[in-house]
Amino acid sequence: MRIVVLSGLSGSGKSVALRMLEDLSYYCIDNIPAALLKPFIAHAVRSPERTYERAAVGLDARNTAAEVATVPQLIDELRRSGLDCQVIFLTASDEVLLRRFAETRRTHPMSRHNLDLREAMAMERRLLEPVVHAASLVIDTSHLGVHALRDLVRRRVGEPATHRLSLTFESFGFKQGVPGDADFVFDARSLPNPYWEPTLRELTGRDLDVARFLEGHTGVAALIEDIAGFIRARIPEYLASNRSYLTVAVGCTGGQHRSVYIVDRLAERFAQEHANVTVRHTGLGVP
Repeated sequence: MRIVVLSGLSGSGKSVALRMLEDLSYYCIDNIPAALLKPFIAHAVRSPERTYERAAVGLDARNTAAEVATVPQLIDELRRSGLDCQVIFLTASDEVLLRRFAETRRTHPMSRHNLDLREAMAMERRLLEPVVHAASLVIDTSHLGVHALRDLVRRRVGEPATHRLSLTFESFGFKQGVPGDADFVFDARSLPNPYWEPTLRELTGRDLDVARFLEGHTGVAALIEDIAGFIRARIPEYLASNRSYLTVAVGCTGGQHRSVYIVDRLAERFAQEHANVTVRHTGLGVP
């Protein structure tokens, strides 16, 4: 049996992700009270029916702090019992969430405490901190559209766990903000910037001319070696702690040239050693 606990900030895309899991034949329940999470899982485990072989439950901030605080301990108990249990947490920047609420004109669930929207969002972040710490995977949806989020959930969550570490290398632009789902963040802004070469300005780090430019500077290769060595040394630690996902983000100013090139080179290296390696280029709109 596999259980996915799907949580996250209001407006981050939980409903989209849960519908994707439903399309992948998960038995889905949304907005389950945290106090009922353990009884539901106990029922699903004991059931002779195959209905609950893969189940996903949506857990949001409409719980008391005491109820939410019990979730990490429950997850630990389930994992120690041998149950395949994953916690997925969706997040996004405050600016993106404010825009989404303005566009949809939805009421934030924390607004019942007579708070304005920013205060309600801050309260929700604090309330859900225990779930974030228990998460197997954190997904920052700030730069993901609906279709990109569905595809990401399908690729990274939809299939049963293989007990192998899934590596994601992500490029981004610092001017758009640091991805909230990154486990490690590296800065490539000290490297020569192809943007200042007029013939390279409109190209990306995936174009041959940009690659040749960057390969002509020894500092680029040195940074790739340093990042690869650091990540390679961390992988055994993640495996020892039963982590299923590791996300490495590399940023440059705009997320178009240097970070894209470096991420592709890192992914090529680690794909030779690990089966589950994916790439995201947020600055290029590639999920």
